[in-house]
Amino acid sequence: MAIVRIPPVLRPSVGGEREVNAEGGNVGDVLRALTSEHPDTSAQIFGPEGDLNRYVNVYLNDEDVRVLDGLDTTVGGADVLVILPAMAGGA
Repeated sequence: MAIVRIPPVLRPSVGGEREVNAEGGNVGDVLRALTSEHPDTSAQIFGPEGDLNRYVNVYLNDEDVRVLDGLDTTVGGADVLVILPAMAGGA
């Protein structure tokens, strides 16, 4: 079971938790398990076609999954996924 670190913006959707456990053999499975358990997170994580929302970055053990195999990146039981929404703004 992988650990998923939840950013502050998504914590209300997961009962305020900083981390949740989710099962899956790859990043997509783990994120779908998370969204199945906490449906309010789905629109923030996934785009309309089921791919990662372009404003969300997901890291597996500090590696951006987009430079790995994306949602097909294999996940082990001791792995940590970090969800980071993209930030905008500035002058």
